[in-house]
Amino acid sequence: MHIEIINGPNLNLLGTREPSIYGNQSFETYFKELQALYTPISLGYYQSNVEGELINHLQAMIGKADGIILNAGGYTHTSVALGDCVAAIGIPVIEVHISNIYAREEFRKINLIAKNSKGLISGLGLKGYSLAIEYFLSEAHA
Repeated sequence: MHIEIINGPNLNLLGTREPSIYGNQSFETYFKELQALYTPISLGYYQSNVEGELINHLQAMIGKADGIILNAGGYTHTSVALGDCVAAIGIPVIEVHISNIYAREEFRKINLIAKNSKGLISGLGLKGYSLAIEYFLSEAHA
């Protein structure tokens, strides 16, 4: 089983970006912890600040990934194209947000990706990524 984690804009700054909201751990460090915890499966990680690169990577996962964990960052609220891509690729996508986007600014309550996602985890910090992995594992054994 291969699960691909795809993070969007500004998530490369985790650990230093607004630690009161996003915590003080870098995603690279957390990803190494996930790899150590989930050794029976293949985990991939990709991050880009560029919308088109995120779309290209999502499309490149066709036939390669069994599931995708997507944190589109600010593009969640603005990108029709990313939402369309999630609908088009035919791979189950769990959307993850570190903060609770529905408890923040009004514009963050607009989500253009959720309707095409299998599910959404929001507000549970980095733990949301491991919960998404657990979901994919449970579905594989169902």
